[in-house]
Amino acid sequence: MSSEKFDIAVIGGGAAGMMATLRGVLNNDKVVMFPGSPRDKKRSREKWVYKVENMPGTHKYKKGIEEPNRETLEWIQESEFKDNLTFVKGKGVTEVTKNDDGSFKLIDSDGSEYEASYVVLCTGIMDVQPHFNDSIKPILPFANAQTVDYCLRCDGHHVYDKHTSIIGHTSGAVWVAVMLKERYNTPSMSILTNGETPDFSDEVKTLIKAYNIEVFTEKIVDVLGDRKEGQVQGYKFASGRTLESAFSFVSLGTIVYNELAKAIGAEVDERGYVLGNEKGETNIENFYVAGDLRANKKKQIYTAWDMAVDSLDDINAKIRRKKRAALLTSKGLA
Repeated sequence: MSSEKFDIAVIGGGAAGMMATLRGVLNNDKVVMFPGSPRDKKRSREKWVYKVENMPGTHKYKKGIEEPNRETLEWIQESEFKDNLTFVKGKGVTEVTKNDDGSFKLIDSDGSEYEASYVVLCTGIMDVQPHFNDSIKPILPFANAQTVDYCLRCDGHHVYDKHTSIIGHTSGAVWVAVMLKERYNTPSMSILTNGETPDFSDEVKTLIKAYNIEVFTEKIVDVLGDRKEGQVQGYKFASGRTLESAFSFVSLGTIVYNELAKAIGAEVDERGYVLGNEKGETNIENFYVAGDLRANKKKQIYTAWDMAVDSLDDINAKIRRKKRAALLTSKGLA
């Protein structure tokens, strides 16, 4: 077990986790950060997000989350605040429990134990991938090149003047198609249910007709395009017919990495996102959530940063109040 009791434990190394770490360190609090095990990293959005174009100052990066995060960590480790950070490289957290004194015990992916007065959970989410012939591999070259995308706010502009398709079978997929059609007036728009029965409301059925959105219900057997360059060109269906599509969005939902939150008793909404107050504190005292994992917030880098700053400043205020009270008591001024 670590001999040091940390002020704050940050779990997760994405946009929210790195901002929480930076803010905690600069607030002059003692932070231990768990960026995640190799398995955690592989299944994180951070790993799969490449170009970030919807934020000023990010266009130069080939990997718009990973590279700035690495630069920030290096800066901390060379700064006058470096002793405030314990970076547990290559480790995630497998268990968090609350001690009798209100602090937390954490066990990392190698079985080592740590203690912290506050926890900020930033484990995030991942988009559900479509399967073709029972595999996600056919979509990955195009997803990695961002000609198949997932986030409308991040990447919706990519569909401008392109034949576009949406992979999904619910009303949510239709709303994605409608918004993109309205915003960018795509020359064609299609919904691909990949063999699933469409589950569309009457409202979106009307919009499908109004916008001439074509719905294909056959199973997809192949993704057409240049895999080396990552340029999707269309899809081949089980019947043998093909569809031209120069860009696609996937609308199949998300995987929410809320296991640690649920294990400690934090409340989640109907989709599994973790509920928090305006500062991100959950129903478990001193246990916070920030980033994509938090319910009722945008899933963006800048909102992840904002949530993390709010949580870390709230924690710092608690730490300072406790120290202030002890000082006043020691001087007989309480």
